[in-house]
Amino acid sequence: MNFDKSCALRARLHRLIPGGAHTYAKGDDQFPQEMAPVIVCGKGCRVWDVDGNEFIEYGSGLRAVALGHAYPPVVEAVRRQLEFGSNFVRPSLIELECAESFLELIPNAEMVKFCKDGSDAVSGAVKLARAHTGKDMVAICGNHPFFSVDDWAIGVSGMPGGVPATTRAMTLKFNYNDLGSLEKLFDEHSGNIAAVLLEAEKETPPAPGFFDGVRALCDRHGAVFILDEMITGFRWHVGGAQTRYGIKPDLSSFGKALANGFSVSALTGKRELMQLGGFDHDRERVFLLSTTHGAETHGLAAAIATMKVYREEPVIDVLWQRGQSLADGLKAAAADAGVADHVPILGQPCCLVFGSRDTDGQPSQPFRTLLMQEILRRGVLATSLVVNYSHTEADIDRTVEIFSEAFFVYRRALDEGIEKYLLGRPVKPAIRPFA
Repeated sequence: MNFDKSCALRARLHRLIPGGAHTYAKGDDQFPQEMAPVIVCGKGCRVWDVDGNEFIEYGSGLRAVALGHAYPPVVEAVRRQLEFGSNFVRPSLIELECAESFLELIPNAEMVKFCKDGSDAVSGAVKLARAHTGKDMVAICGNHPFFSVDDWAIGVSGMPGGVPATTRAMTLKFNYNDLGSLEKLFDEHSGNIAAVLLEAEKETPPAPGFFDGVRALCDRHGAVFILDEMITGFRWHVGGAQTRYGIKPDLSSFGKALANGFSVSALTGKRELMQLGGFDHDRERVFLLSTTHGAETHGLAAAIATMKVYREEPVIDVLWQRGQSLADGLKAAAADAGVADHVPILGQPCCLVFGSRDTDGQPSQPFRTLLMQEILRRGVLATSLVVNYSHTEADIDRTVEIFSEAFFVYRRALDEGIEKYLLGRPVKPAIRPFA
C-alpha cells in the first residue's frame, strides 16, 4: 500500500497539534514508520485513508464504536435531532429521555450526569467520594493504565510532568486480584482513603470473590467503591460488567460504546452520593460536571439510538461470538506459523488484544511494530483486536488470512533477526516521560 499522502500530512499535523493527534493512543509514534494512515471515512468495520487505502479496522475508535462506523439508525437519529438545535439555556426534554433510557439498563444506578469524556466522569466520581467521606486519598488499580487526564491520576502515570509532588502523593496503587495489596493500603493510610477505583477487567478476569472483597474492604473502611466501565460498559453486558459479574459499586463511569463513537460519557451511581452535585440535600454542595456541551442534543440522540439497538438486537452476543471466532482463528494461525508463544491473543472475546514477544519471550515493541507493518500492508488496521457489531464472519476470515501471512514473516524475523524485516523505527508506549 502507498501512504504518501498520509506521510505528507504528518508535518502539518505536528506543526498545529501537539503530538500530531488529539489522543496519544492515535499518534503516529504508535504505528510503523511511514505507515500511519490519516483516515477520511469509515463504514461498518472498514475505514479509508487519504491515499485511498481500504482497511478492515479493529480497535473501533479506541473501543468507542461498538455498532460500526456511520451505523445507519444512529446517524439518522442524530440527523433528525440536528434540525431542532443542539444546545439551549435550559435542559432539553431529550436529557430526561436519555437519563431514563440509561438508568433502566444499569442495575446499581439511581442518578446519572452526562458529560463528554471519560476523564471528567471518573474525576467527578473521585470528587464526590472525597466530599462524601471527608477524606483525601484515592487508591487506584496499578494494573490499569489510564483513568483520567486530571492531575490526581496522571500524576502517578508514566507521564507525570507538570503535576505537583503533593498531588501525586494523594494517589496510591494496589494490584488487581490482590486483596492483600488493597488491605495493606488501608492499614498504612488508616482513615485517609476516600475511594477505591478500578476497571472490572482487562486481559485478566476477576478471581472468585475479588470484587466481593473490594466491596467489603470499602464498607469496612468507609471508602467509596468506584468502577470504571468506560471499556467494559456495553461490551461485556448491556448492563455493564457489573451485571455480568454481580459487582456492586457505589459509583460507575461509562462512555465509549454508550453512543457509538459520539461524545457522550456518564457518571452514575447511588443517589446519596450523586445528589451532592445538586441541591436536594443539606450538606455542602459539590461542583459536579457543569459543562456547556455535556448535554448536546445530537450526542444524546446518538446514545438513545445506540441503547435502543442494544435492547432490540443481539449486539453483545455478536461481539462475543465474532471475537471468539477471531481469537480461535488467530491462535490456530499463530500455532501453524510457530509463533503462538510470541503472539498471544489476550482478553475476553469482546475486547481482544495481541501481544508481541521476542526470541527470549519478552514483550517487544520492535516485534509489535513488525506485526503491525505486515498487517497494514495487507489491509488490516489493528492496534488491538476489538471487534464491532458490523464485523462479519467473512471479515474475520480475511483478517485471519492476513495475520497468518504476517505470522510467517514474524517467524522468519525471530529466526533470522528482526533488522532484516523491520522497516524504520519501532513504536513506543503512548504514555512515556520523554520522546
